[in-house]
Amino acid sequence: MGFLDKIRACNAWNPGDFVPLWLNGTQIGWLHRRARDHLRRWPRQFGVESEAVIWFGAPEGFAARTEVLDTLFAALAEEGVVGPPHGERYPLTAGTRDQVCCLIDRAYAPFLGARAFGQHLNGYVRTPHGTEMWVGRRAADRRHYPLHLDNLVAGGLPYGLSLADNLRKECAEEAGIPSVLADRAVAVGAITYCRAAPEGLKPDVMYCYDLELPEDFEPVCTDGEVESFRRLPLAEVAALVRDTEAFKLNCNLTIIDFLIRHGFIAPDEPDYLEILAGLRAPLP
Repeated sequence: MGFLDKIRACNAWNPGDFVPLWLNGTQIGWLHRRARDHLRRWPRQFGVESEAVIWFGAPEGFAARTEVLDTLFAALAEEGVVGPPHGERYPLTAGTRDQVCCLIDRAYAPFLGARAFGQHLNGYVRTPHGTEMWVGRRAADRRHYPLHLDNLVAGGLPYGLSLADNLRKECAEEAGIPSVLADRAVAVGAITYCRAAPEGLKPDVMYCYDLELPEDFEPVCTDGEVESFRRLPLAEVAALVRDTEAFKLNCNLTIIDFLIRHGFIAPDEPDYLEILAGLRAPLP
C-alpha cells in the first residue's frame, strides 16, 4: 500500500456502468444502469434510453422540481431501493453550489451521481517534538465507516449555509471548537475525486482547511458522531494513511494534501507528481 493507492481508491469507477442524466440540455448527474432502470416507473418525468436519461417532465419551478424528486425517493426508500433520508438538503447542480436546479436529500446524491460538497479540517499542534495532528474515531453507529479514523472536523455542506457558517457549525458539533477559534481556520484549497459506491457514484468536492490549535486544546464531540480523539505525531498519522485502512477513505486525501503542503511528502516521494494530480481529479 501507499499514498497513491489511497488516491486511486477514491477515483475508482467505470464510466461504462453509468449513463448521463440530462435536464434542459445540461448534464446534472450520472446514473448507474440499475438506477436508470428504476426511473422507468416514472415515464411522465423521465425518458429512459439505453445510454442516457432525460428529465423531460421536470417542472419549471425550483420548489416543484424538488417536490418531484422528494416523492420519487420516498417511494424508492419505502421499497428498500435506497436507504432512509439523511435530513440535510444538497443542491442538485452540474457545476457550483450556486448553479442549483433543485434540492435533494444528502443520502440520495450518489443515486443520481450528483456533485456533493463538504468541508474537511485538519487540526494540528506544533510541539517541541514536532507537529502533531488531532484525529477522531467515528462512532460505532455511523452509517458509513463506523469506528474508522477521521479528520478532526469533517461534514457535508448543506444548501443555504455559507462555507464560514457551516464550518463554525461543524467545528462546534464535532470537536467543541468555539467560533472564535474556528474562525482562525485557513482555507487551503479543494480536493476533487470521483468513485463508484454501492449507492451509485460520488463525484465529490471537499473544501480543505488547516487549523493550528493551542497545545492545551482538547476536542469534545457534542453530536455523538465521534467516539474519541487522539493527538498523534505526524509521522504516525502518515504511516496510518500509507500502510493501513484505518481512516475513512476520503479522509486519506485531505491528510495527504496536508502532508504535501507541510513538507512531509517531498518531491523525492515515489509518484510525487501523480499524487499531486490525483488530489484534483477532473469531475465528470
